[in-house]
Amino acid sequence: MLAVEQIDYIRYEVNQKGATYASVAKGMKVDPRTVKKYADQEEFKKKKRQQRVSPIMEPVKPILDKWIKEDLKKKKKHHRTAKRMYEQLVKNHSFKGSDRTVRNYVSRRKEELRDEREQAALPLETIAGTAQVDFGTAPFDYQSETIELPYLVMSFPYSNSFYFQVFPSENTECLLEGLQRMFIHMGGVPHTIRFDNLSPAVKKILAKGERELTDTFERFVLHYGFQYEFCNPGKGNEKGHVEAMVKYVRNNFFLPECTIVDLDHFNESLWALAESDRARHHYQKDILQSELYKEDEQAWLVLPEKPFDCIRYEQVKADKYGIVTVDKKEYSTSPRFAKQKITVQIDYKTVAILNEDYDIIVKHRRLYGVKRRSMLWQPYLDLLSKRPKAIKYTSIYEQFPPVWASYLRNCTEEEQKLALRLIGRLLKNNDFTPLNEALRMASQNGHPSVEHIKHCFYTIHQDSDSYKTIQPHVQVPDVPPAARGLMHYDSLIPKGGASQ
Repeated sequence: MLAVEQIDYIRYEVNQKGATYASVAKGMKVDPRTVKKYADQEEFKKKKRQQRVSPIMEPVKPILDKWIKEDLKKKKKHHRTAKRMYEQLVKNHSFKGSDRTVRNYVSRRKEELRDEREQAALPLETIAGTAQVDFGTAPFDYQSETIELPYLVMSFPYSNSFYFQVFPSENTECLLEGLQRMFIHMGGVPHTIRFDNLSPAVKKILAKGERELTDTFERFVLHYGFQYEFCNPGKGNEKGHVEAMVKYVRNNFFLPECTIVDLDHFNESLWALAESDRARHHYQKDILQSELYKEDEQAWLVLPEKPFDCIRYEQVKADKYGIVTVDKKEYSTSPRFAKQKITVQIDYKTVAILNEDYDIIVKHRRLYGVKRRSMLWQPYLDLLSKRPKAIKYTSIYEQFPPVWASYLRNCTEEEQKLALRLIGRLLKNNDFTPLNEALRMASQNGHPSVEHIKHCFYTIHQDSDSYKTIQPHVQVPDVPPAARGLMHYDSLIPKGGASQ
């Protein structure tokens, strides 16, 4: 075949200057018939490469394609090598071809499939295995009050289906906990997920559509291996499917207000609601959504062997009481950490205080809503009961309930030690309510002893008024009447008189 510039020369000389085929052929040293062919040719279509049918490779190509597609859902280190595929073909499919033929085919097909994926610029609604994610809010009866809580929705545009979970906040830990729960429940990971510019995921929007991701979200993406997309600022319609599903979930499952006693148990019930909703026809495709969802499943990535730790760590400085502040909420540590820098471990529902070896010292339930402080007393009580003199030189009284702060100020050193031990033994779930009531009851007639407080506590606990009249709890046996004289000694003397 002649080069493009040679063909251009032939067509110019013959068609524009009127030269003969023979003269042009002689000057180019080619056959006159070749000159005539290119001078007269009307179309220049790219000649398709002739595909030769291989009787050895054709039967195994579908098998290799299946293996390659399965591997592309996994991390690269888990991909089968072409050599391994060849060995499996020989062993399980009686393949008679060469390993070089298999290697060439596998290499070519992997490139073709990657190109297809990268060049796909279709709307997500037409691609199986993709998802969109966003938060919504709804009112709930939770912890004896009606409040708005966020819920996370992951929708699947191809099948028009979804999953959803309720959380106490829209922070990074809740976002990643929700995504991970869904991945594990689904048994796979969507290969592409589109987000709005959620602050738990995006730290900063840069020029040319780039995003600076939060550290935890970036590690989460690397762990699960999905591709992420973000909507352009002010272009919420680019995730229109999930926005419609957020509204659908609220209207069909959360109104009127649901009552939540235990949030984890409530969320467990939501899987079945989402799955039962698929028993309806797709709004356009005239097929059950449950059938389309199966196609979504086939396109998902494989789950990693281990889940991701949806945790972040922070270095914070404790105040003079050993209290640290995390996300504008206060958490107690231990008095020995006062005014020191310490490490806290934060997930969506706990805040743990770590020591120098990263062992957990205390663990708090993470605060949301109006409550500002979580106080775990045990570390304080353990130290102060051993060193009661230290209490005089701290402001720890200010952290106790007022009734106990007043009582401890008026105690002797020995009374303080006994009182702190009593609190440490009786305090449950850091709830001072019964202890406060016991102290008030015992203080009706002046400064009470620790034993009196203890007795009042158990009185309240047993719901009785025995603190007024103490009744014995042990049944005392009847004592036989006493008899005068020495007759009872007779039983000690053997019959027949005294021994010799």
